Amino acid sequence: MSEDRSVLTRTATAPDETLRYGQEPEHVADAWHGDARALDRPLVLIVHGGFWRPEYDRAHTHPMAAAIRDAGWTVCSTEYRRQPGVPDVTTRDVADAIATLPNALTRHDGRVIVVGHSAGGHLALWAAAAAPAAGLAGTLALAPVADLVLAEELHLDDGAAGDFLGVPAAERADLDPARLSTPSGEVVLLHGVLDEVVPIALARSYAVAHPGSRLVAVPDTGHFAVIDPLSAAWPTVLEQLSRLGD
Repeated sequence: MSEDRSVLTRTATAPDETLRYGQEPEHVADAWHGDARALDRPLVLIVHGGFWRPEYDRAHTHPMAAAIRDAGWTVCSTEYRRQPGVPDVTTRDVADAIATLPNALTRHDGRVIVVGHSAGGHLALWAAAAAPAAGLAGTLALAPVADLVLAEELHLDDGAAGDFLGVPAAERADLDPARLSTPSGEVVLLHGVLDEVVPIALARSYAVAHPGSRLVAVPDTGHFAVIDPLSAAWPTVLEQLSRLGD
């Protein structure tokens, strides 16, 4: 199928505020304040994708963040450093953001759902196992790069896994969700069956390694539809988010 990438450049409602969680320029996050419904729901913390590459930032998550806010949640989309070959900088930032940002926002019930797309899905799954948020209600990984060894074998995005890690994936099992310990919180992987950017085989590999996780395979769906509020897949995303937030 032809991947629809229009969500990556679509305008959306501006965030209500931009927060800081550290001193580096990338230590920022955009927040949208939910309505009264959000007070009884977890904070939704988004980790953006882009194959860990410097040229992709959090801006393309604004449409999904605004749509989740409109559905009654407080939402925060975090930035993080993306330095090829220095993966520990990235994971440190994500861990710090998850630990810090929920305390900077009040319109939620104290729990957190971490939502990550693509490489952000990798980071969300890594955090669930290695640096879980306090009050973690669940992790929703959208089309995640959930198995770094398989991503390397498939040479996804011209070798993005190797560029990110700086070494063969087998040497960094500590950063590979499919090879980390099973997270204690609930994990949902939502993946389009027709995804040509990150094949659903990666999510299936994770689900085999962690049988307590739940894989939701979305038919007739590609890679970007799962972050696109205008797509036919979007109601499924909101449904799974609500299930985690119950």
